[in-house]
Amino acid sequence: MGAVEEIMIYLVQTALTLYMMAMLLRFLLQLVRADFYNPICQFLVKVTNPLVLPLRRLVPGVAGLDLASLLLTLVLQALGIIVLMVLYGLGLPNPALLLLWSVLGLLGLLVNIYFFALLAMIILSWVAPGSRHPAVFLLFQITEPVMAPFRKLLPPMGGMDFSPILVFILINVLQIALRHLAAGVALHPALVIGL
Repeated sequence: MGAVEEIMIYLVQTALTLYMMAMLLRFLLQLVRADFYNPICQFLVKVTNPLVLPLRRLVPGVAGLDLASLLLTLVLQALGIIVLMVLYGLGLPNPALLLLWSVLGLLGLLVNIYFFALLAMIILSWVAPGSRHPAVFLLFQITEPVMAPFRKLLPPMGGMDFSPILVFILINVLQIALRHLAAGVALHPALVIGL
């Protein structure tokens, strides 16, 4: 593979990763009922609206779930796999395999978002405790629904919250399971964003 092909692959993966993260964050923020007027939420809405609004006419939300954003993320993952396979010079997979690979990539990206959001929350709790920055508030809104059940299992001891350790263990278990599922369906990690 030449330098031009490698650069193209890198640019495609980067652009798709950033946009898919924006789409998935939009879905998550609506799922957790995050503050819509947070400047970061407003940014995500403006960035994703050009593709989400037309699709929302065909795929309405159900019970507070923004299915259009989720479906669009899945479609972007599938298109990314196709583009990367073409750039690598591989043949196209059958549609069922492409759908399975896309779902695995979407789940991997979701797990990665929670990993980094939780890591950011831990670091911010040390560096800037009690910060009122919109990003900190948004991270709290995303991670708290996941953290709350683990805090019941392992309540704070001596002012220290050890429940993130349990969440990190769960995230690692999920990442291992997704990697083995991907290997089981002959998915190369370089083709999927999120794994």
